[in-house]
Amino acid sequence: MNDPSAYWLNVTNAVLGLVVLICCVAVTVGIALELAANRKKRRGLAALDREVSQMVGAFDSHTFNVPSLGLTMADGGEPVRKKEETR
Repeated sequence: MNDPSAYWLNVTNAVLGLVVLICCVAVTVGIALELAANRKKRRGLAALDREVSQMVGAFDSHTFNVPSLGLTMADGGEPVRKKEETR
């Protein structure tokens, strides 16, 4: 360790090793946070799926009750009338 160039080479390697270690920890924490966020989002969507299934199950396939609009219909709200019999 008497050579000054070897001393600075060892210090530089130690600092770079520390930087690599910090980066690895940062990536690991980022991955863990992302997985936790995805898990939380998935749980929220599962609850929403149950609510939507219950809401849609209460109506037939052509009408949907929207409180602010009333009863809406899939064809734009035009009721389908039976054909009048010709005389």
